[in-house]
Amino acid sequence: MLILFDCDGTLVDSHQQIITSMQLAFLDLSLSSPTTAQVADIIGLSLQSAIELLGCRQTNLIADIIERYRFHYHRGSSALFSDTRDVIGTLKEEGHHLGVVTGKSMPGLLSVLEKHHLRDDFLVLRTADCCPSKPHPAMVLESMDEMGASAAQTVVIGDATFDMQMAVAAGVRAFGVSTGSHCKQALEEAGAYRVAPSLDALMALIERV
Repeated sequence: MLILFDCDGTLVDSHQQIITSMQLAFLDLSLSSPTTAQVADIIGLSLQSAIELLGCRQTNLIADIIERYRFHYHRGSSALFSDTRDVIGTLKEEGHHLGVVTGKSMPGLLSVLEKHHLRDDFLVLRTADCCPSKPHPAMVLESMDEMGASAAQTVVIGDATFDMQMAVAAGVRAFGVSTGSHCKQALEEAGAYRVAPSLDALMALIERV
């Protein structure tokens, strides 16, 4: 099976870091800072799409916000969820192929994976700087094509409604974890086949399926 994970809020507990970095980026440019709820609601999208939804549509200003966001984000730190490493190890031992589909940039994703010594665990990576932003299905479809996997052999795991919508658009099953900013009900309404409170709990549901 090809199992495609989201990164932030799914593998890595980074939501507060993202929220704080985005708020500081706006403040650096003397802009009104978005609320915690507003930023939490757009986590998972590409930075450009996220910033546009936060109310900024000036191309040059978006570029400045992205630069300041990355500055603050890389000054901070985030940890893996407590069960991430064990779940990945178990899935690899069972012979599954793993990938990451994320709204991060490729340099940003590689930085996270290398920091946590996970780079070699994932065979396929797709990011928002080489594919359209979620919920467009391109990240999933390209990953399936690269790995030679059919829709029936592929699942997406994420914490955001955008992940669920992307999976549905690609014709694959979506599984949600309520470890991010979107609740169980929202994930189910967006197309999640099953939702669990953690990756570890979710694995049992996937095995039964």
